[in-house]
Amino acid sequence: MPTSPLICPSILASDFARLGQEITAIETAGADWVHVDVMDGHFVPNITIGPDVVKALRPHAKIPFDVHLMVAPVDPWLEAYRDAGADYLTVHPESGPHLHRTLKRIRELGAKAGVVLNPATPLSVLDWVIEDVDLVLIMSVNPGFGGQGFIPSSLRKIEAVRGMLDRIGSPAHLQVDGGVNAANARTCVDAGATALVAGTAVFKGGADAYAANIRALKGA
Repeated sequence: MPTSPLICPSILASDFARLGQEITAIETAGADWVHVDVMDGHFVPNITIGPDVVKALRPHAKIPFDVHLMVAPVDPWLEAYRDAGADYLTVHPESGPHLHRTLKRIRELGAKAGVVLNPATPLSVLDWVIEDVDLVLIMSVNPGFGGQGFIPSSLRKIEAVRGMLDRIGSPAHLQVDGGVNAANARTCVDAGATALVAGTAVFKGGADAYAANIRALKGA
């Protein structure tokens, strides 16, 4: 497990009028992945980014695009987002009837497959698919909007999933998303996280501050 986590800025907190420039700026500032929150107004109460936007943004950065699909049903959208340039496709167990089939399809498309656990999603959904994932994402807020406060009980969930991954020797990343900042980044990593999604904590202060914001998260 790395001592310094991957930092995955969520462009949900960026300046949408300058998305291309924002993505270039965070890569230059030291971001490891670009986190793209896709919301459909049905599975979660917000609407954000479609595959055409992801396709338009893909040339602006060389780092991986980590696409979190908060849509239902999710299966019809896998190919479109992969074709648009997604390197990771992360899905919710609640967004389709056959999670194993969905994860298998993501890998068939040549992307890395991830599973998201909402605050109330039980760990048991991982029992029979954990060997088929490249990423487990722990939501430390309820999905749908940025700027929410970190749910403290999420730390126990991170620890539990870290134990599950370690028991089978899985190299999958353990990612945390929601209210992550320099004040709680270290506790997330100590609990077992290897990747941190951060929106406001990265994008606050404008482009001149991005490098310092990312360093603060990595070294917290």
